Amino acid sequence: MRIRPEFDCILPAPFGALGVQATSDQLTGLEFLPPGTPTLLPTTPFLRRVAKELEAYYAAPGHRFGLPLQVSGTPFRQQVWTVLRTIPAGQTRSYGEVARQLGSAPRAVGQAVGDNPIPIIIPCHRVVAADGGLGGFNHSRVGYSQDIKRWLLAHEGAL
Repeated sequence: MRIRPEFDCILPAPFGALGVQATSDQLTGLEFLPPGTPTLLPTTPFLRRVAKELEAYYAAPGHRFGLPLQVSGTPFRQQVWTVLRTIPAGQTRSYGEVARQLGSAPRAVGQAVGDNPIPIIIPCHRVVAADGGLGGFNHSRVGYSQDIKRWLLAHEGAL
């Protein structure tokens, strides 16, 4: 049973809140929500596990997530998201580096990175511009999305 139509629960985060979408045993989505968003507590064992894993990451940025994920996307997007999961905490890769690894173009990689349905766990924040700038995040180069990316990279020691 969903608490709100779009989220199964809303968890507090150091940078605001996270809307969580899940089946009974797989994480299907995380969405960044602004500070002040009311929390909605997890009501199932799996949602409580998601909350514990995220809390472990906030306490120790090297935490390795063990959550089962269900992500839908084209084969190319799946490849990009798989590469993102290989970037260690505290390190970054440029869009161009990821593109070269996949034999693709940086713009296509950027689109897939921006469409990542499970940020943090599929660490799209670790992909930055070739000049060392933050690049986009959540399809935005300004505002709250950039604040979250900056927080995540600083938390991991990459800034």
